[in-house]
Amino acid sequence: MRAADRSALLTDLYQLTMLQAYFEGGMNATAVFEFFVRKLPPGRNFLVAAGLEQALDFLEHLHFAAEELDWLAGCGRFDRRCVDTLAELRFTGDVQAMPEGTPFFPDEPILRVVAPLPEAQLAETRIINLLQFQTLVASKASRVRRAAGDKLLVDFGLRRAHGAEAGLLSARASYLAGFDGTSNVLAGMRWGIPLYGTMAHSFIQAHEEELAAFENFARCHPQATTLLIDTYDTEAAAAALLPLAKKLAADGISIQAVRLDSGDLGEHARKVRAILDAGGEPRIRIFASGNLDEYEVQRLVAAGAPIDGFGVGTRMNTSADRPYLDCAYKLQEYAGAARRKRSEGKATWPGRKQVFRRCDAAGRMAGDTLTLETESALGEPLLRAVMRDGRRIKASPPLAEVREYAQRQLAVLPDALRDLEAVAAYPVEVAEPLHELARQVDARKH
Repeated sequence: MRAADRSALLTDLYQLTMLQAYFEGGMNATAVFEFFVRKLPPGRNFLVAAGLEQALDFLEHLHFAAEELDWLAGCGRFDRRCVDTLAELRFTGDVQAMPEGTPFFPDEPILRVVAPLPEAQLAETRIINLLQFQTLVASKASRVRRAAGDKLLVDFGLRRAHGAEAGLLSARASYLAGFDGTSNVLAGMRWGIPLYGTMAHSFIQAHEEELAAFENFARCHPQATTLLIDTYDTEAAAAALLPLAKKLAADGISIQAVRLDSGDLGEHARKVRAILDAGGEPRIRIFASGNLDEYEVQRLVAAGAPIDGFGVGTRMNTSADRPYLDCAYKLQEYAGAARRKRSEGKATWPGRKQVFRRCDAAGRMAGDTLTLETESALGEPLLRAVMRDGRRIKASPPLAEVREYAQRQLAVLPDALRDLEAVAAYPVEVAEPLHELARQVDARKH
């Protein structure tokens, strides 16, 4: 059996029922679909594009396996002739997209698919699935990075992520957006994300004495010793490990950090810092975790809590405060004619579009223009060709390179947009040629 994330059946039923209708109607002309977000979630000032790598991988490998075709033929819903044509279906189209790590705004397409209608249609569900999730997490993670400043940030969210794929891709998205590493070992192997880890309370509890647990762990991991000190009494543990730190130092082993995971993190950090400093261990750092998000990190930093790094998990990996995007993958052109949806509250701009971004004299983002692909405007065009005839134009950049690009892009956001509270919307102008095309499409439909 194929892995679920590669299966062509990982889609909505209506994609397949439409494919049969397209087959019966001979509808195989070129279609243009674009993925965009209709509006920002409340409290968000921008989003960070992510998930393109997985979307391209899906398109490159799109096909129906033999057992999938057999199941479709036998399920009683599809004509055998149509199922037989699916055996040859591959993605043969072109893709233009914003690079991962690019900040973007409502109505701006971050990905365009140009392909025969059945291919482009079948891709809809999985593309939305992949782009929405990583964009959500990357956008949330960028806010945590903003709140934390230059402090260490580690993704701790695998255990409470919504499934294995979500845990893996959230590690990728958070690193892309500026986190320093992850606890997710598979993410470390797959993408070279730096790995960080400490110990669980169960490790402490499995020992008769807390100090014995500390010493055991330190001697097993002399190059990476972070001790969890809040299993019983946080401050008592901090005081008790001072003689152990000197004993270990005599053997060339240094305790790098202590971790706090419960209670009032700011207050515990102050008390532990004072104990460590008074005991001659100012170099031991304090790392905190436990139900953190950008707001709690901001509060701790603003209060001057002596915390050197944060492990952020559940609330980021699920984008807990804003767990979905009002996003869509919509038909913009078919058989050479522009198309437009006019549903109440969900109208779309027709045609193939481009986004031009202009900056001010200081290099800060100053405004975007949404216009037709055939038009030009001030600024830099953001959508770039990434796939032609069903294959990547060039190898995808390594994740570390994508991360560096994202940091450069986030650095030129206007300062106000990087605040955690909502501010006035970033200016996105819809150019007159796009308005005119919409009028023409409406007139044709009438």
